[in-house]
Amino acid sequence: MDSPNQSAPTVQSVRMDKWLWAARFFKTRALAVKACDLGRITSNDHAAKPARDVRIGDRLTIRVEAGDFEVEVLGISEVRGPSAVAQALYRESDQSRARRAQLAEDRKLAPQFDPFGGAGRPSKRNRREIHRLRGY
Repeated sequence: MDSPNQSAPTVQSVRMDKWLWAARFFKTRALAVKACDLGRITSNDHAAKPARDVRIGDRLTIRVEAGDFEVEVLGISEVRGPSAVAQALYRESDQSRARRAQLAEDRKLAPQFDPFGGAGRPSKRNRREIHRLRGY
């Protein structure tokens, strides 16, 4: 039996999908699994499967809608906690931060396509034009 003075064993590694979810890169583990399966996650320059172990010191590249993250794993967690705790699990490289900031700026400056000029829902006339163009 364990004595009360013994501490719980520390976790040395955790599954990739659990770590990505705990570090708040994805809202659900299912989305983390899907990203791994689609090849959007690399660990130490190798494609990462959802069950691959993440260890402290690993270098991960994570492609999400917000941009590409290049991070070094600083901590291991199997549970999803507050954002401040999640951000303590990794350190993002300076180049990665700069690229994501540039990408965000480019998105702001890019023109948005709006076929009806921001008028909200299409009017009856607009819907008729849409149907005519689509051949309905």
